[in-house]
Amino acid sequence: MTKITTREILNTTEHRPWNVPEENWSFYQEWSDAIFLHYKVDINELKKFVPEALEIDLFDGIPWVSVVAFTMKKIRPKYVPAFSPISNFHEINVRTYVKSNNKCGVYFLSIEAGSSLSCKIAKGISELPYRYSKIKRTNNTYISQNSTYHDTLNLHYNVGKEQKEKTELDIWLTDRYALFQDTENFINAFEIHHLEWPINNIELRYINVNYPRFKNLVHNKPNTTHYSKGVQVISWGKKKMEK
Repeated sequence: MTKITTREILNTTEHRPWNVPEENWSFYQEWSDAIFLHYKVDINELKKFVPEALEIDLFDGIPWVSVVAFTMKKIRPKYVPAFSPISNFHEINVRTYVKSNNKCGVYFLSIEAGSSLSCKIAKGISELPYRYSKIKRTNNTYISQNSTYHDTLNLHYNVGKEQKEKTELDIWLTDRYALFQDTENFINAFEIHHLEWPINNIELRYINVNYPRFKNLVHNKPNTTHYSKGVQVISWGKKKMEK
């Protein structure tokens, strides 16, 4: 990932579907070496996991769920330096695509992190559904286990060539600038900003995706896949919306 300044990130907005928020941003983070597994799913099955206050987004009439395994780096508040034991960790999210207030974003069915302390802090600040899993990563493997939910992710892969041109589906699945998450009484909305994801092809030499709660959504045969070196991300504080 070629690093640029936060000012350069904020000034690069041509790819966004709406304007960057006017208020000061709250957090900086880097989402690095990301593996995307994308699945076409049945909308009635997906509705079991998405709050009614959010509209499920569709591409050509079809909903999608994605498993995204990456490494979080340098996450920090705006005026605070990153602290490696908290700021750097491996993360997996299972997400789908939703709409709210005319903005297209993501909704997390699950978020795992490989640091129990980082999970506690992130969940306390953001109210996102973080939970701890044992995660190990090498240059060509990504392996996770969660004993509470009996979740397993085991990927052996080779990174291919960069995609010079992206399809509409590539963009729809990756470039999202809002996320929405439910709590007991509210939907929390977060604005984010980053440059467009650079995308490479990826060869999966071995794949074992086993999430019992989502067995009808994610499995060992994704419909499409991506790899990305990553993006630098700026995010704003949460805004609460009535359900």
